[in-house]
Amino acid sequence: MTTKAHCPNCKIEVVWNAAAKWRPFCSERCRLIDLGEWFNENNRIAGNSLFEQPPPSDWPDDEDWSGR
Repeated sequence: MTTKAHCPNCKIEVVWNAAAKWRPFCSERCRLIDLGEWFNENNRIAGNSLFEQPPPSDWPDDEDWSGR
């Protein structure tokens, strides 16, 4: 039985096997379009951002790093 999926970008049906070089995408173009969406932050994983949290309390203050 052949497994098939739809390209996340253009929705073309793609055969899902080892020979499908760009799976789950139909082509390198669709893969790069999707990657660009992630880089532009149009796609996000749900949840809190790690960068919005304050640093752990055991991290040295900025002035502790001066001169090193």
